[in-house]
Amino acid sequence: MSTQPAAHVAATAADEAAVRRAISSTPRPPKAGPVSAALTFAWRGMLKVRHVPEQLLDVTITPVMFVLMFTYIFGGAVSGSTGEYRDYLVPGILVMSVLFTTVYSGVALNTDLTKGVVDRFRSLPIWRPAPLLGSMLGDTVRYVVAGIVIILVGVILGFRPDGGAGGAVAALALVVVSAFGLSWVFTTIGLLLRSPSAVLNAGFMGIFPLTFLSNVFVEPTTLPGPLEAFVNVNPISILADASRGLMAGNAQASDIAVVLAVAVVLTAVFAPLTTRLYRKS
Repeated sequence: MSTQPAAHVAATAADEAAVRRAISSTPRPPKAGPVSAALTFAWRGMLKVRHVPEQLLDVTITPVMFVLMFTYIFGGAVSGSTGEYRDYLVPGILVMSVLFTTVYSGVALNTDLTKGVVDRFRSLPIWRPAPLLGSMLGDTVRYVVAGIVIILVGVILGFRPDGGAGGAVAALALVVVSAFGLSWVFTTIGLLLRSPSAVLNAGFMGIFPLTFLSNVFVEPTTLPGPLEAFVNVNPISILADASRGLMAGNAQASDIAVVLAVAVVLTAVFAPLTTRLYRKS
């Protein structure tokens, strides 16, 4: 009876020795570079959507509901015809739907932080900011999906941009660049607050009034004087004007320059702040 444990120990030792020989004879895989690591984490973000497709509801169903409801309920009252209001609304809803999606960048980061996933990432031999940058790149896919859905719905409803397909693509690209800059604000919030629900509530408390106090839905000239002045300088209004201009083929260079400048400033300010908080969290 005493020989059985000894035999078991010997077999275990032999197995461990075989495993060590197999490992030592296999060349060690090269360390992932910054770019490949970031792209891997971007793919992780897209796989999350693949396994939980409900995450796409906010970038598909909700924007479509906004287009349909505002066009056919308020179109006649606001512009006199649903067709005229549709042409005004679609570029604005494109801006709104994509910017709303940026809130979820902060929510996703906070979820990884509170569940301990970030601690696991820190144990990996990879470039430290790779999970953060990869997550942002993956979220960019969501922005593109949200924009494509809105444009397709507009085309189905009869929207025909004078700038053609090129103008629509340019407008979408400009909105995505702007959203990328804004998403750094929400990742900072995601690292400062304690729960995903708090990030979600705080994000929409900020983005919701700014969006409705813009020219997304109505012309600023129909608003009271002080409110009109605010709407005219609201960066979201300028982004909506640039989007409409690109789709119509008459975009103002000054509007595009302001949008790009705002995106650069937001990224320059909040990207380093997010990275610093991420390292300390």
